[in-house]
Amino acid sequence: MGLAERDCIPCKGGVPPLGADAIKVLLAEVDGWTAVDDHHLTKTYKFKNFAGALAFVDRVGAMAEQQWHHPNIYLAWGSVRIDIWTHKINGLTESDFVFAAKCDALSTPDNAL
Repeated sequence: MGLAERDCIPCKGGVPPLGADAIKVLLAEVDGWTAVDDHHLTKTYKFKNFAGALAFVDRVGAMAEQQWHHPNIYLAWGSVRIDIWTHKINGLTESDFVFAAKCDALSTPDNAL
């Protein structure tokens, strides 16, 4: 089962964040994401216009509520940046990569550049 088909598992804390080796393996499974200082994932999506970017933010927001996993989302004309990490442990878990894959699945080719 691919990452996008899985569900995020809420973190209750008390677990260590993923190490660099595990992050490298999971990063290979998501397209265009960067692991910043092995702390958080980030990706910027480009769109033809503001409406396409806003519609993507709406889709990601609805999915975030469903998954109980909430990213930082930055909306600007024609672009959306998403930053993901598990706040309870101040680092990355496998669910952050699941969420990243789900974001990619919500990015529609007709709106993206």
